[in-house]
Amino acid sequence: MAHDTWYRMDNVAKVFLASANERDTRSFRMSCTLKEEIEESVLKEAVNAAAKERPQYQVTILRGLFWHYMEQTDDTPVVCEENDRPCPMLIDYKTFGKLHYRVTYYHNRINLDFFHAIADGNGAIEFLNLIVYHYLKLKHPKKIPDLTMTSGASEADLSQDSFRHYYSKKNVSAKKKRTRNAYHLKGAKLPYNQIQFMEVHMSVSDILNKAHEANVSLTSYIASRLMMSIYKDMPVLKRIKPVTISMPVNLRNYYPSNTSRNFFNSVNVSHSFKNGDTFENVATEFNENLKKELLPEAVEERMYNYEKLENFFFIRLVPLFIKNPVVNMVTKKTNRKVTAVLSNLGRLKVPDELTEYIDSYCAFCSTSALFVVCSTYNDKLTLGISSAYKSTQVLRDFIKGLADEGVDITLYSTELYD
Repeated sequence: MAHDTWYRMDNVAKVFLASANERDTRSFRMSCTLKEEIEESVLKEAVNAAAKERPQYQVTILRGLFWHYMEQTDDTPVVCEENDRPCPMLIDYKTFGKLHYRVTYYHNRINLDFFHAIADGNGAIEFLNLIVYHYLKLKHPKKIPDLTMTSGASEADLSQDSFRHYYSKKNVSAKKKRTRNAYHLKGAKLPYNQIQFMEVHMSVSDILNKAHEANVSLTSYIASRLMMSIYKDMPVLKRIKPVTISMPVNLRNYYPSNTSRNFFNSVNVSHSFKNGDTFENVATEFNENLKKELLPEAVEERMYNYEKLENFFFIRLVPLFIKNPVVNMVTKKTNRKVTAVLSNLGRLKVPDELTEYIDSYCAFCSTSALFVVCSTYNDKLTLGISSAYKSTQVLRDFIKGLADEGVDITLYSTELYD
């Protein structure tokens, strides 16, 4: 294949490229657990079939003078039994032409690890479901009919840089809000750039009932429980700092985009704790603030502030070796305003013909602090928690808080450090 197709990097991708490191690799994992053991040869065939439907992901990242860019590659997707940590490093400039995702399996689970510069969770879930569909179709050809698993969008729409496409200069009056630096979890981090992973399973209906009792959304309920656990662990002298939860927002809910690449921004919701705070008042305040941040005008303002930098002429002319350290420095400054990240992928759906074969979904994201990903399938809510810290006290309090409310919890974890 002649490599005559290349793609411009979106602004979010540029941040991930500049800030990826051995611990926070800027990769994420999407997993689907089936109700049957995985057969490697069939999975390889399924991945190859899915790859043909998503040429946007069959790319390698290259360095230009002023920006990185993506070019199509003939590299074959890696498919093997799981042999590495979740969210491994998937960017390596020394290895020319390599893809930036890999597929592994373990017993009845299919894992898709993705470098975040290539796609966001929405695009990766669609790709994972393509793989799952082709796998089940190959395994059960008489039971699984031909199905349409994608939106039917054109290749141009799937490859679109929607940030650039929907960026508008009309919002020139938008001003960045001044925000305080947030509290950061204390304690030693894990050695050798390790990350601790926990997988928490519970009933969606159980959590929704609790959220409805508090008159808040499911996302606000979980985020507020996390906030309370962080506050409980805060040293007294640090309690003047706000606890801030950052949450990615899928911009496809606001703009008519079918891109399979990155198209999201993040909202930050903060709470400055005071004596007498209860879960109920924290959750109510969080829910109201989140609603305000999700208003279309607030989303548009964040989009403008984030995208306008690249449209300054002099920034375009700065060479990459100067630009990358600056982007990394700005990213670190932004991270000072965030305590933890909570990403809710929402309710994941597949065609009815596939539901009897699928048990659950789970997702993890690399981090240098604390990151929680929520995914819902049927009545199963799964939290994929990644933490860079040795201490698990905050997470223990968080899970205990849910259990004390009567929520039935099943927990899986990598080795724990006290």
